[in-house]
Amino acid sequence: MTQSNPHPDVNVVETAELDLASVLDVLLDNRLLIAAIAAVFIFIGALYALLVTPIYESNILVQIEDSPDASAAKDLLGTLSTMFDVKSTADAEIQILGSRLVVSRAVDKLKLFIHAKPHRFPVIGGWLARRHDGLSVPGLFGIGGYTWGKESIDVAAFDVPKQLEGKPYKLVALARGRYELSGPGFEQPVNGRVGTAETFPASAGPIHLFVRGINGAAGARFDLVRGSRMDTIEDLQKQLRIQELGKQSGVISATLRSDDPELLSAILNEIGDQYIRQNVDRKAAQAENSLQFLASQEPKMKRDLEQAEDRLNDYRNTHKVLDLTEEGKSILAQSSDAEQQLFTLRQKRQELLTRFGPMHPGVVAIDEQIAETQDYIGELTDQIKRMPTAQRDAIRLQRDVQMNTDLYLALRNNIEQLRLLKAGKIGSVRLVDTASLPERAVFPTKMVVVVVATLLGLFVGAGAAFLRDKLFTGVTNVRSLEAQSGLAVYATVPHSEQQRKLATNMAESTAAGQASLLANLYPGDPAIESLRSLRTALQFAMLDARNNVVLLTGPSPGLGKSFASANLAVVLAESKRVLLVDGDLRRGILNKYFGEERGAGIADFIAGTRSAADIIRKTSVPNLDLVTTGTLPPNAAALLMNRNWLSFIQKASADYDIVLIDSPPVLAVTDAAIIATIAGTVFLVARFGQTRVGEVVESVKQLVQSGSHVSGLIFNGMKTRGGNYRYGGKYGSYRYVSYNYEST
Repeated sequence: MTQSNPHPDVNVVETAELDLASVLDVLLDNRLLIAAIAAVFIFIGALYALLVTPIYESNILVQIEDSPDASAAKDLLGTLSTMFDVKSTADAEIQILGSRLVVSRAVDKLKLFIHAKPHRFPVIGGWLARRHDGLSVPGLFGIGGYTWGKESIDVAAFDVPKQLEGKPYKLVALARGRYELSGPGFEQPVNGRVGTAETFPASAGPIHLFVRGINGAAGARFDLVRGSRMDTIEDLQKQLRIQELGKQSGVISATLRSDDPELLSAILNEIGDQYIRQNVDRKAAQAENSLQFLASQEPKMKRDLEQAEDRLNDYRNTHKVLDLTEEGKSILAQSSDAEQQLFTLRQKRQELLTRFGPMHPGVVAIDEQIAETQDYIGELTDQIKRMPTAQRDAIRLQRDVQMNTDLYLALRNNIEQLRLLKAGKIGSVRLVDTASLPERAVFPTKMVVVVVATLLGLFVGAGAAFLRDKLFTGVTNVRSLEAQSGLAVYATVPHSEQQRKLATNMAESTAAGQASLLANLYPGDPAIESLRSLRTALQFAMLDARNNVVLLTGPSPGLGKSFASANLAVVLAESKRVLLVDGDLRRGILNKYFGEERGAGIADFIAGTRSAADIIRKTSVPNLDLVTTGTLPPNAAALLMNRNWLSFIQKASADYDIVLIDSPPVLAVTDAAIIATIAGTVFLVARFGQTRVGEVVESVKQLVQSGSHVSGLIFNGMKTRGGNYRYGGKYGSYRYVSYNYEST
């Protein structure tokens, strides 16, 4: 008859999501693995922070401003100075500061495309050099040319053919100010002298090298590379971080990082100098162009003034007009002022149009003022036309003289202003802060590196823990085991520390003839209490069974089925007559739990060499008899199919209340499937953290295919520590505790 599930209303759906309880369990179960991985990462992080080349950072500050003393220049020299006092936008100056024009000049000045440095030992060479004072003895054990100290080389020029750019060259310092150069293009190393510009013939073309100085002992090796000029310029442009400090502050910061603090400071200061120089040169060039134009106009304007004065003098002499009337002087003054105002307004309009469109409110307001001024000039012209002819002509000629005089004087003032601008070398930007020599590295920050390495190690360790749990750790959740296997768990046997000690000393106990039964020695142990609950459940499970034969097996070895069989037999014997049979004819060890030798057993009975009376042994436990494996046969599966096996079990079933059989693992051999055919009740033993659900499912499948029915599961080795949250945290926790009679 089919055994019903004792938990018919339990419907647990296992999801792939990890709940908090499962996460805590996985982390706690694998805490040593996580700690080990984190320790490795911390060590690597600390080593990295110690050995990595430090990176330094520095910056320069540039201010965009009007020309100095601009107001004084306007008062002294006239209005043309406003043309050169226009303040550039910060965005435009940022682009100029990082432009190829400025950066290329710094690259060329400092020869940044020439890379020359001492040859260091890999990984630790830089760290040793930073902690070594003075020069080192080159080489590792005398070979390799490695340097460990403050060696340096000054290469003023290094030119190679285009196809050899980026190729490494080796320069070795020799005695008496000489050196040896080898690398691409040379069949044999060539020698040169320090302080002398050398030209070496090579297969791809001549190589020019000028070593200004070497600071190092003979044998010290230096690595030389002639990089591409354009690549160097582009790399430096990418590394420069240029930004305006504050909104519309007009102050620009240019920041750069490098592992060489002295070179870093030199690069930034050179970029700043080149930027200021190009700004001054641009202003001077503008002034020079304007100066040339105004100088070319000066003779013509001077002639126009002289001709106007001559016409006025001739008119006065001819018409005997010595001076204007008061009305004429007033109109002349008003006309001159209006013309000057109109000229000024037109200049302002042109200046505004450089920044705004024609419809801008400021430009529209200027246009309205220009129109009003033109109307006013028209009214003055009408007044002049109504005056007497002599006065009218005199005013006209006087106005021409006045206008030409003003224009000529303005021209002279502007020429003088431009000469001062050109000679003064003054630009519209200034260098506020130069790049100082950085004293502290910005990277790595050792504490940050260690913290990041620790967090990364914990993260990787947690990932490894979950991967290990997913791939290698068995089931730890009772409900999950029930849901996925379709079987009820009849007993959850907690891990027993006392049993672990007994198992460790079992060989000595067997030799001394002493039993190693936990149920006898520690009857109040939680593991034994769980087996007592199994005894109760077993009574109901056997109600519908076809006989009183109970089989305990498992998917694989090492799950504790022999422990469960031996101690369950002791518990059952408290109220029933029990026969315990060791059906594992390959590795059976039930005899050791009772301190017995293997002796004659079931294998001998099946083989016909012993009788039933010879193999059934009385134990120290009342109502409990034992049948060991006997002589281990070479053909256990074939032996179990012998009729003698079936007849023995049938006879024992009639003589005892319960026949309990311990069998080999289901997935390892076919013995368990053979034995299961004669058992009315079959239990699979699964172990906490070791047995996988797939093993249980496959075991059930094989037993069912052999014609057997699996009644349920025994979950052995459950960890009852406080940190195990998977079962208790999700479904309500419980644990077996010792509950003995009070001592009297």
